Amino acid sequence: MADLKNNVKSEKKEQEKEKKQEKKVEKLERKLLKERLKLKQKEREKENRKKANGRLDWDKLDNTANLFPVIADETMTNVYRIAVNLTEEIIPEKLEMAIEKVLEQIPLFRMRLRQGAFWYYFEENLRPFPGIREEYKVPGSYIDKHNNNQYMFRVTFYKCRINLEVFHALTDGFGGTIFLQEIIYQYLRYVHPQIKEETAGSEYPEIDKISTGIHMDREDSYVKNFKKPAKRKGSYQSGKGLVLKGEKLAPGNLGIMHGFLSVAELKKVAKEKGITINELLVGCFVYAIYKGYLNGRASKLPIRCCVPVNLRPYFDSTTMKNFFAMVSAEFKPEERENEYSFDEVMGIVHESLQKQITKEHLEEILSYNVSNQMKKILRIVPLPIKKLAIGYVYGISANATTSTVTNIGNIKMREPYRKYIDKFYVILSVSKGQNMKGTIVSYGDTLTFTISSILTDTSVQKYFFRTLKQLGVDAAVETNGFGAEE
Repeated sequence: MADLKNNVKSEKKEQEKEKKQEKKVEKLERKLLKERLKLKQKEREKENRKKANGRLDWDKLDNTANLFPVIADETMTNVYRIAVNLTEEIIPEKLEMAIEKVLEQIPLFRMRLRQGAFWYYFEENLRPFPGIREEYKVPGSYIDKHNNNQYMFRVTFYKCRINLEVFHALTDGFGGTIFLQEIIYQYLRYVHPQIKEETAGSEYPEIDKISTGIHMDREDSYVKNFKKPAKRKGSYQSGKGLVLKGEKLAPGNLGIMHGFLSVAELKKVAKEKGITINELLVGCFVYAIYKGYLNGRASKLPIRCCVPVNLRPYFDSTTMKNFFAMVSAEFKPEERENEYSFDEVMGIVHESLQKQITKEHLEEILSYNVSNQMKKILRIVPLPIKKLAIGYVYGISANATTSTVTNIGNIKMREPYRKYIDKFYVILSVSKGQNMKGTIVSYGDTLTFTISSILTDTSVQKYFFRTLKQLGVDAAVETNGFGAEE
């Protein structure tokens, strides 16, 4: 019996020794990783100093990007977040290594914003990447270039989550998604070297390089596809829209509510109603505003929900820069005896979007937007005067919109990586006149609908998910704790 006890004690001691040894090895590995990163940054700084003696790469902003530097500030940041939840906790040093590796290969994200005499422009950023840190700000917070080594994006992490936040002047959700996907691929190759080993002999081996088929195209697809418009055909709504008002959260706070939905259930409901999943969700959101904010009453102003449309499939573009157009789902509740039913509102939204999302109409919007930029007289107007004019025009258009719902689409990841990825979600920062916004993104059979808001009242959010439940679509809901109590 005594021998048995001694053996157990001995085994425990051995296990404790092994654990201590493992911790020492892990600590040493992290130290080596940090030193490797520092060496890499020093090497890059040397290369940059040599390059600075030559000519720096520069580029024009695309047509849409010209707006964002003019209107961006602490309260209207024009920063969006695309985040991924992995199945394991993040190893910060390896994430930073992955970002450095991907940055070497995607030049657009190595740009900084400069102010010229007539326009803003991009210039190659020779400063080292400022590094990552654990999440410390609310989603979509202002990116101060002076505190970020002039980079127009930042990466933070929290437990199993990687957050990519991008200033919209740099690129839209399409470009942001590609950048995040490549960071994930590279990070997982560093964390799980067996991914490379297992695919080494295959037709498409996984290597420390960005994916084949990724285009580094930086053309301004707005200008390329511009056709002089015969006349303005009401491409944009200029009348005032309903603004969601009420008690606001403390400055600097943002209420976030994620709803995780089944793509299969959404497809079933959309098919039954003869609409797309995008139309279904936008329609639900508009209906939730009608019921949750207006309480089913009439309104003198319409509920006008902007829906960004990715223009790349319509114009055969592969640009990494912004390339989207805004259409709007509009519903104006009139005085009547009975409230509008969900199907009535859905029908109005469906018809509204169907009419606008055609190549002909999108071409009109594109050409109208670019037409002012193409006027020779405006090109020589000094930037300070342009900024005043752009700000004024934006102020008018902002009053026309109630909210925005953007759909990033279905994110697909390659097979060796899928088991390490749980889900994605997207968060939009609020803007002038839009105190609440929605986003859509899916991965596998999980679609995430996220509502961001600076209002304390969460009636619209609750009505949105309640309506989906009544339609047969259950939602697992998560919040960051800001907003009214249940």
